[in-house]
Amino acid sequence: MFKEYYEKLLKQLALELNCTPSDFRAKETVITLPALNEGRRSYSPGMPFLQMVTCGMNTVIMADECLHEFLRGLAKDKDAQGHHLFEFDNLTKLDEEVKKYGYQMYHTHHMFLPCGSVSAEERFRVKWLYDDEIRPFYGDPRFPNAIAFPEPCLERPDRIAVIALDGDTIMGMAGCSEDAPHWQQIGIDVLPEYRSRGIGSCLVTLLRNRIIEMSDIPFYGTAAANVQSQNIAIKSGFKPAWVETEAKKIENNCKG
Repeated sequence: MFKEYYEKLLKQLALELNCTPSDFRAKETVITLPALNEGRRSYSPGMPFLQMVTCGMNTVIMADECLHEFLRGLAKDKDAQGHHLFEFDNLTKLDEEVKKYGYQMYHTHHMFLPCGSVSAEERFRVKWLYDDEIRPFYGDPRFPNAIAFPEPCLERPDRIAVIALDGDTIMGMAGCSEDAPHWQQIGIDVLPEYRSRGIGSCLVTLLRNRIIEMSDIPFYGTAAANVQSQNIAIKSGFKPAWVETEAKKIENNCKG
């Protein structure tokens, strides 16, 4: 299963970083020019300034041409293990450089793909919601990760949510958004008083399996230091597949 999804992942990432799938298996850092290719995931408006991905071998960087000379210098002598570009000291150098152009480096996300078959024992009552049925929960501060918050996102619509219930009380919710055609990203929120009971991994597993039944691709992302979320991914039948980061425009909130 993982191998099949991994090959599809390389094709998807190639769309997003304006390269070829084989570039993620190269022995050297690959640097490309930005493009808004149809079917890509997009988490920031407009033309990307810098996006960077490693699948564990080399690193592929899509960046504005003004950064290419700097990036070639930064990548020099790191081609044998290109993922070193994601280490803190190199991300700091990247941040200093992009700030010259009004950008800053954003979060580094560890991303997961399904591996193998995992079943979930339904130890509690669950309720499934689809598309517009999710709408009443927008703006609910209990679910900032399971669904778009505080309002629907047209670019990445929420497709499915599954709720765990204790009587009529919601214990947690897992949801998925279609970030690219047939690519469903899963998020999870469990209310504090119900944590450490296996509810998160159960809901994520149920949703993962439902997405696979629909012939779509489930994927899961966590912040680099969110160990609890990473454990949920692993318990729910996911395996680390890639790491990504990007530069975002610095917002000037000062009022003159």
